[in-house]
Amino acid sequence: MFDENLDGIVKAMAENYESPEIFFTDPDRHFPSQQAVIDIIHDLRRVMFPRYFGDETPTGANPEYFIGETLIRIQDSLCRQLREAFLFRDADLSAEELDARVGDVCDHFFGRLPELHKMLLKDVQAAFDGDPAAQSKAEIIFSYPGFYAIFVHRIAHELYVKEVPMIPRIMSEYAHGRTGVDINPGATIDEYFFIDHATGVVIGETTTIGKHVKIYQGVTLGALSTRAGQQLAGVKRHPTIEDNVTIYSNASVLGGETVVGAGTVIAGSTFVTESVPPNSRVSLEGQKVNVRQARKKPSDWEV
Repeated sequence: MFDENLDGIVKAMAENYESPEIFFTDPDRHFPSQQAVIDIIHDLRRVMFPRYFGDETPTGANPEYFIGETLIRIQDSLCRQLREAFLFRDADLSAEELDARVGDVCDHFFGRLPELHKMLLKDVQAAFDGDPAAQSKAEIIFSYPGFYAIFVHRIAHELYVKEVPMIPRIMSEYAHGRTGVDINPGATIDEYFFIDHATGVVIGETTTIGKHVKIYQGVTLGALSTRAGQQLAGVKRHPTIEDNVTIYSNASVLGGETVVGAGTVIAGSTFVTESVPPNSRVSLEGQKVNVRQARKKPSDWEV
């Protein structure tokens, strides 16, 4: 049966290739390599945290050679992917314009790396200070999915602010798939940020997060409504979280005009759509935990 229908299936799918979203037959269209972008993430992680994720051994007294050699490799790959990304969005760019854009992004990105490195070390400190189960900072770097999501976000955000197409989203979705944490590369996140337990966290594009903020699993920092679709592009539609805020599991804070004041604690499973004054305690009302004593002993329960 399949052989008999194959010609018709092939013809129908070939007709679908006329869609503008499918352009593999167009030699003038470009697309960045997902695997190359992932490799850039891995190389950046190795140069920032050597020997955690590879067998590199930088000289203890003089690590400059290792750093320089790795950054040269990253720069070469990133520039190639940037060219593809810019041509994907604007195939009519002249060679001079393309070189200028790529050079500007690379200068900005690599100039920011030392500061990003410092911020990530502060994020490690925030995780260690905020999690009594952490046995060491090394454990956090090596194994905490929340820290990995923050690491990728800080890289992707630097490319986002330079209006790089595609690549920031490839990075953020790779981290999303690995950790269950969905941070849009547009979100602005200050230092000492900690996501505890990580899974299920969503942070929208126009979210702003201050210093020393801690959030737990299942937290959503989202928009009230996106029914207007592309009409909302560029509009602040996600909340602002000020310094020293803690948001417990499964809470949702929604809306571009919503500001959570500094020092506030938001209880788990709350739904916040209005601004909260500083140093507030936000909790649910009317919840009651009912406990009923079992009539049978646990040993008598049927399985």
